Amino acid sequence: MLSTIFMLKTALLTTALLGLTALAPTACRQAAPADVTAPKPRTIVDATLLGTYTPDQLRSRYTGVSSALRLLTRYGIQVYKLTYRTTNTDGTAIVASGAVLVPDTDGPVSLLSMQHGTLGGDDQAPSYYRSSSEVYSFGSVFASTGYIVAAPDYIGYGASNKVPHPYQHNQSLASASLDMLRATKEFLADKQVNWNKQLYIAGYSEGGYATIALQKKIEEAAADEFTLTASSAGAGAYDEPAFMRHIVNTKTHGNTDFNRLYLWVLLTYDRIYGLNRPASYYFKEPYASRVKADGRYAQLNASFNETLTDTFRKAVADGTDAAFVKAVQDNAIYDWKPVTPTRLYHGDADNTVFYFNTQNAYEAMQRRGATNVALYRLKGRNHYTGILDFVLGTFEFFGAKQV
Repeated sequence: MLSTIFMLKTALLTTALLGLTALAPTACRQAAPADVTAPKPRTIVDATLLGTYTPDQLRSRYTGVSSALRLLTRYGIQVYKLTYRTTNTDGTAIVASGAVLVPDTDGPVSLLSMQHGTLGGDDQAPSYYRSSSEVYSFGSVFASTGYIVAAPDYIGYGASNKVPHPYQHNQSLASASLDMLRATKEFLADKQVNWNKQLYIAGYSEGGYATIALQKKIEEAAADEFTLTASSAGAGAYDEPAFMRHIVNTKTHGNTDFNRLYLWVLLTYDRIYGLNRPASYYFKEPYASRVKADGRYAQLNASFNETLTDTFRKAVADGTDAAFVKAVQDNAIYDWKPVTPTRLYHGDADNTVFYFNTQNAYEAMQRRGATNVALYRLKGRNHYTGILDFVLGTFEFFGAKQV
């Protein structure tokens, strides 16, 4: 694996059984029935084979700048769509989906949960396995080197695309990803795949946020189910309170595409936490009318803070909008103590998800006594140019942990 990483770097710069049977009185000569514990309901609903790809077919995908990825291709892969049971933001049951990529080998292999970044549309969700998806490109590379890759769509995409995606919502991203892992575990047992029980998790951007949310969920609530080997997260908005204060009170780039991401977060929290404010509470005209008409796709072609009402800005700054502030705080995932070996990557020139999110997370984790967290500051990298460094570093990090 380490030689594989070297090639990539060179080419790219890229249950005690219970059941004590009680005896009946001797005259009866009958034993009372043993207590029987009902089996736990399965998480997985269905698994569908989407395709089988040979090493040569995988290599043919990589041309130009990405041609060096051919060096990593070792195994063919099988790609499956999994549907599974999880919980929506309102606490109701919902069926979600994701992709599982299985390398064509009988040897023991590790499992990697890959949380995708912000999607431009439903068609980019992993379970479609289209060329526009992260799982098609980077996920396939990891799988072809010998990782089982589990890639959740999250709620709002794939099988659950009739409901809104809970963008940057801590609990639902974590639960959807964890339930995908539970479904994958069942799938691997059904297929008798030789999983060595090592589990890695990784993601960038929204995927970075989802990865840390998943890590926290596993360490605090599912450590009896999974043992994490390593976690790698890139450019996530971990410190949501600081991030929100920044974009509400500071002049930023005014980029419409970036502003739509900030708007999406605001509208998601407004909906999930039952705030249900009119657009005019948050936004000035003409932006309030645009948001009312177009929702998260509204055009906000000014610095985000300049599109907001003075009333809302003040309420965030002084904390008087307690409901909104609480919603944002509920989604902060930076201030806790991870025990899993963790790397945090972020470009210090990122003007989409600002670098202080990762710096704040690292410092907060250090203050709590975390000794296995490392910060990788990518000098001069923005949200997009930092992706390759993250992928390369993750390959190396995980490769060094292989057994």
